[in-house]
Amino acid sequence: MPNETGEKEVELLCVIVNFGQGSKILKYAKQLGIHGGTIFLGSGTVSNKILEFLEMADLRKEIVLLLAEKTLAYKTIDEINTKFNLKKPNHGIAFSSTVMSILGTKSLKCNGKRENGGAEKTMYNAIYVVVDKGKAENVVASAKKAGARGGTVINARGSGIHEHGKLFLMDIEPEKEFVLILSEDKLTDAITSSIKNDLKMDEPGNGIIFVQDVNKVYGLY
Repeated sequence: MPNETGEKEVELLCVIVNFGQGSKILKYAKQLGIHGGTIFLGSGTVSNKILEFLEMADLRKEIVLLLAEKTLAYKTIDEINTKFNLKKPNHGIAFSSTVMSILGTKSLKCNGKRENGGAEKTMYNAIYVVVDKGKAENVVASAKKAGARGGTVINARGSGIHEHGKLFLMDIEPEKEFVLILSEDKLTDAITSSIKNDLKMDEPGNGIIFVQDVNKVYGLY
């Protein structure tokens, strides 16, 4: 809903698909009116049980991030779900979350407010963990111990020794790994506590965890 300055509610769409599908998602989103997005290369790790990221083990994945005004975002995620058959196992996962603020783009202005009207409560959270390279497997193992089914690992490195990768407008130092876990909200505290304790996150330099509510989700079984 726009406010008096013309700012709107904005959603981040995250679509995780098999390698080679990311450009198709991005192209289709542009046809629906989204100006652009970013594709990251990742890998999926999951047990053989149902419900959670990603229903296959240790396969290359592409993570597509898109920003759009809320109405367009919800239309886009619905259309992506239909066109790319996310209702079928192993076809991908898509979810949306509320963006509180945006910097670096003139095409979107965010009002920074969370409006619950019309949002679908999905009972899921997105857990993001940034750790040193080589520790992502430990993050996933710790999360599984607390009830998660797996996660998506993103190698968040810059292209040069003095460059940083950027994810969600946050600097990611070279030789870091970024783990994304979709969790039932009733398990989120246990999962984050397990990761924090096992990887000693309270000690400086050992990593960062943050959590977002998920508004819409497709592709979980």
